[in-house]
Amino acid sequence: MQEFTYRGPSLTAESVLLREAAAQFGTPLYVYSAHSLQDHCRSIESAFGGYPHLSCYAVKANANRELLRLIGAEGFGADVGSLGELRIALAAGVEPAKITFSGVGKRDDEITAGLRAGIYAFNVESPEEITVLDQIASREGTRARILLRVNLDIDAGGHRYVATSLRQNKFGVQSDRALEVLRWARGLPSVEVRGIHSHIGSQITQAETFLKAAGSLMALVTQLSAAGIPVPDLDFGGGFGVQYRGYLAHPGLPSEEPEELNLSAATLIKTVLPLLRETRCRLSIQPGRSVVAHAGALLVKVLYRKQTEDKLFIVVDGGMNDLLRPSLYNAHHQIVPLELDGRGFEQADVVGPLCESGDFLALNRTIPRVERGEYLAVMCTGAYGYVLSSNYNARPRAAEVLIDGSSMRLIRKRETVEQLYEG
Repeated sequence: MQEFTYRGPSLTAESVLLREAAAQFGTPLYVYSAHSLQDHCRSIESAFGGYPHLSCYAVKANANRELLRLIGAEGFGADVGSLGELRIALAAGVEPAKITFSGVGKRDDEITAGLRAGIYAFNVESPEEITVLDQIASREGTRARILLRVNLDIDAGGHRYVATSLRQNKFGVQSDRALEVLRWARGLPSVEVRGIHSHIGSQITQAETFLKAAGSLMALVTQLSAAGIPVPDLDFGGGFGVQYRGYLAHPGLPSEEPEELNLSAATLIKTVLPLLRETRCRLSIQPGRSVVAHAGALLVKVLYRKQTEDKLFIVVDGGMNDLLRPSLYNAHHQIVPLELDGRGFEQADVVGPLCESGDFLALNRTIPRVERGEYLAVMCTGAYGYVLSSNYNARPRAAEVLIDGSSMRLIRKRETVEQLYEG
């Protein structure tokens, strides 16, 4: 599934030399591997071993329509969190019956659009939201299918910004209230209760965390069924972690110790599936990062080498406006040259061009020596890369390119400066 590799001294994606992509389309540039996307989708699907389920790709991870087309063609549905994501999923050809709508703040027009599109279900977060859904569905002459999101109060670890299942988080209803809320919701005329939903966090790498969540959900399904509330659907959410450190190994690269070896969504799913199968529910999951992270890289160009008394700065043409994760989460992305030349390693801060001290891609990182005009690749940026980009400092957003075998094509044009002020 690793489609980014060195062939001789040159970094390639599938059969394309990435220096040629940078030369043709300019930088900063997001490049994606079609084969990597397909491989990750197939690996996830095979993990279920034929058990009834629905994989809904979390569109928030990467909302490019062309990538979503490829993912949908593998049989995936989509989990959306806004009207925009809903329309992108539909435009990409995702079947409405395979779409779920999540999020704590669904607007009335978004609920209406979801009902009119005929999506499968809304993952609801509060009794008031259920009331609003009932009212809008009644006006639309239909019924709203819902899954109640339950907050399991499980610490999934990682950065506190991506924790979603602690009591103090904004997400879901406390699990000890699920019976009360669902019993009430079943009495509403325009609501169809389908089951429960959980999502405990993001970039989770420990199987034990998922096992704890699966055990809690199994106990809750048992409680609800005993109280006369059927649970046809159980949505286990997403959050399956991926390997960021040491993604590429090569004698010409500094060694990075992976946080978790042999980590994949498939291995995590296989770990919890025996427990979840005992519920006899149809399962749903919402993988995002685990589908697209490894499929993408951000290419940047070295503008300057700046040596101070204290440290070396490698200044590149892509920054926190292009890839926010290092600045926002202190996230680690391996950074490698497009061409290896054996000039040795050096320790540097890899920084962007913005007027912020927080504008960096890596701090105190050991990397191969690079010079002005050469290119670097920031690896594993297929997830939460372009979708979190901005026009800060009035910088146009990057272009996106899809690589498939030996071909590459533009799937999103680079913004122009004129677009920023012409409105």
